[in-house]
Amino acid sequence: MIKKNGASFPGLLLKKGKIKEQFHQVLKELILNGQLKSGTKLPSSRTFSEMMSISRNSVISGFERLVDEGYLMTKKGSGTYVSAIIPDEMIHIRPIPHQHHVDDKNADLNINPNMKVMLSNWRKSSPYKGHNLTFNIGVGCTDLFPHELWGRLLGRIWRQFRDQDWKLNEPLGFRPLRLAIADYVRTTRGLNCNEKQIVIVNGTQQAMNLAAQVLLQKDDEVWLDEPGYDGALGVFTAMGAKICPVISDKFGMDIAYGIKHWPNAKMIFTSPSHQFPLGGTLSLSRRMALLDWAAENKTWIFEDDYNSEFRYTAPPIQALQGLDTQHRVIYAGSFSKMMFPEFRLGFLVIPNKLIESFKVAKYYADTRTSYLEQATLAAFISEGHYARHVRRVRKACYERQRVVIEAIQCYLPASIRVEPTDSGIHIVCWLSDSLNEQDIIDKCRQVGLGAQPLSRYCQTRPTDQAILLGFAAHSPSELVAGIKTLAQIIA
Repeated sequence: MIKKNGASFPGLLLKKGKIKEQFHQVLKELILNGQLKSGTKLPSSRTFSEMMSISRNSVISGFERLVDEGYLMTKKGSGTYVSAIIPDEMIHIRPIPHQHHVDDKNADLNINPNMKVMLSNWRKSSPYKGHNLTFNIGVGCTDLFPHELWGRLLGRIWRQFRDQDWKLNEPLGFRPLRLAIADYVRTTRGLNCNEKQIVIVNGTQQAMNLAAQVLLQKDDEVWLDEPGYDGALGVFTAMGAKICPVISDKFGMDIAYGIKHWPNAKMIFTSPSHQFPLGGTLSLSRRMALLDWAAENKTWIFEDDYNSEFRYTAPPIQALQGLDTQHRVIYAGSFSKMMFPEFRLGFLVIPNKLIESFKVAKYYADTRTSYLEQATLAAFISEGHYARHVRRVRKACYERQRVVIEAIQCYLPASIRVEPTDSGIHIVCWLSDSLNEQDIIDKCRQVGLGAQPLSRYCQTRPTDQAILLGFAAHSPSELVAGIKTLAQIIA
């Protein structure tokens, strides 16, 4: 204890290092451990300097820093005091007593009524997350992603970066990437477009949101597959659209059914190359009927081509957009299935007359998409790396699909019926009458299997029960082990 002019003061022992830093730290510790209590008046800077045989400047520097941090306060004509409220006490989080917790299900949150519908759908579907689970849906061959190559490209893009490169990035997207995508989709998917029609988006979900903002009004009717993609259901519900479920089969969306039951639709959401989740391909006759009806009724078609690159034995099918002569199709493509789930880059191909509207919608959504990822992807595509990656992934997925089907036929021949498709990265497993879909899903969760129930994607109760198994993200040995585990669950 140091005494000066009759006053007591705790001893200050400075550690090694810069004196002003150590003085600040020691004084702060005395305040935090309670040796210097709130309201305590400190000796003057001159007194401290004399007591400790250090420069007055070091003391003043420590005082000023502690004042800035809120531990000390000065009173004009009086001196320096320990603050009444210590900053560390202000950020201390006190637990809320249990009886004060509010049940948000019963509280009047005054939120958008459409969001209440979405919350209800979300709770019923109970989407299960975790990309590492065997049989997860919507995950591509993440083990085949060329990390080293991508890293070299990213490093090169950064080293070559110049200020003028930023000027090529606008709300519609990085122009070299739009050029590369336009060239690629013309040759591989049969699209009729140029780079001016390409809009770079942060995944298919943003693509749907932009289309809904530009083209829909409250209570507009929108066709959705039944069963169908729950992500689309959420987007259009949020917009206040009237959802019109259209039955689907092995030939894709039943266009005649939709026309008969929902003739006033303003938009049609469809996945013609690989209907989700059943996997059917929209037949040519239905494609032409849809295009003719949409042109006649001035209805927009949102073509979600999320899976077209995963075709294994049959030749590629031309996209609806490439067949459209009346410019009613908005085409959406994604890279996340071919790359990895967190790769949130996708694109839209829009009719020329909608370019300005989508540009404004994208600007007010997030201004523009990140430059570095776009520039790296542009190089990845234009230098031929992406096409080689697609061929490698396609070959691996075909092998993995066959392994799963053969394992099911071997270990679960009486319990599960599989109808293989020539595309996609998941299979639909129809259950025998003796099995219960929800029971199997609950048991899958317990053993780390990411299977999904077909009912999650249905707006009405399905007549048949099925589970969906994703196969792209796992090696053949992992897939066989997963099927054996599933067999044990069912047994």
